[in-house]
Amino acid sequence: MVIVAFDKKEEKVDIALLRKSYEQDSRLWPMPFVDSGVRWVELGTLVSPPTVGKLDSVEQARQLLGKMLFFEPRLSATKQISCSSCHDPDLSWTDGRQKAIGHNHRVGRRNTMSLQNAWVQKELFWLGRVDNSGHGALQPLVDPFEMNTPIEVALEHINSLSGYAPFVYRAFAKSTLDEQSLGIALSSYIKSIASHRTRFDNFVDGRYRALSDEQVYGLHLFRTKARCINCHNGPFFTDFSYHNLGFSHFGSEKQDLGRYEVTGNPEDVGKFRTPSLRNAFRTGPWFHDGSFQDLFLVVNMYNAGMPQPRPRKGQEESPLFPKQDPLLKPLNLTIEERNAIVRFLEAISSVPMTVKRPNLPDLD
Repeated sequence: MVIVAFDKKEEKVDIALLRKSYEQDSRLWPMPFVDSGVRWVELGTLVSPPTVGKLDSVEQARQLLGKMLFFEPRLSATKQISCSSCHDPDLSWTDGRQKAIGHNHRVGRRNTMSLQNAWVQKELFWLGRVDNSGHGALQPLVDPFEMNTPIEVALEHINSLSGYAPFVYRAFAKSTLDEQSLGIALSSYIKSIASHRTRFDNFVDGRYRALSDEQVYGLHLFRTKARCINCHNGPFFTDFSYHNLGFSHFGSEKQDLGRYEVTGNPEDVGKFRTPSLRNAFRTGPWFHDGSFQDLFLVVNMYNAGMPQPRPRKGQEESPLFPKQDPLLKPLNLTIEERNAIVRFLEAISSVPMTVKRPNLPDLD
């Protein structure tokens, strides 16, 4: 026997009954616990980029060139850093660090987000500070905490390598890259980076033994008592929005005002993008500051309702004091329930994609 939550009441239910509730079309699953006003989408199977299998020869050439440039250290001023330095395919397209390490080993401000399934995002980075476009793909180049490279320097390095000319010509019908074509090529490759299907996807498609009893229990808790589905919903387990979890460290040396830096709206202080939970089991450390190294501790924080910071002396009237998201509240999850949620997060994670690094032109 296990304890599960139906209709927000705890009652003992045989695991066989719980499985029966989920071993059917997801439209017939138990109703989730979703707060009034929350726009949500039922959890679903992985969606592939719309271009899969539909690329014309030009787009194929742009993706190939973009892949070469993504792994190209000579794109940087020092000729030592590439996009893959922080987005390693072997590490599920992140770097495994608390915070990114960039030019001259400078420590960045935030944790490196995975690029898996970036094609579905309208905005990029924790703050959504750029559109998901060629322009956005160039931002890490010029960022002083990342590659710290003026665009003209990056272009000079690449255009001086004669081996790139035929690839550039096939992609853009010209012999040298300019800023726009550089961004388009990188963006084209980044939008091709997708994750593998998971045991959860197999389960939804009818292979019901793909999930263990504990993982089915975790799925149920994710949608109900644990309230995760309020923000992590749909096939990508994200609402594509921004929330304040209470980690802005307002007024301290570690202060990070979050999305406010982009919008200038006081309501956005301390808000950060809701990350996709696909492959969460493999993309730690977690949160925008990489402050958690253990996924069970992450679940513990949600169970506690997050930090709930209060204004210190002198901050009481500040219009910028961050307002924690009202969706957060203590959950009263047992240890067994928290473990089941972690096991479910494992079930929506897959092994990293095997990516063969390209042969780069004119290497000695």
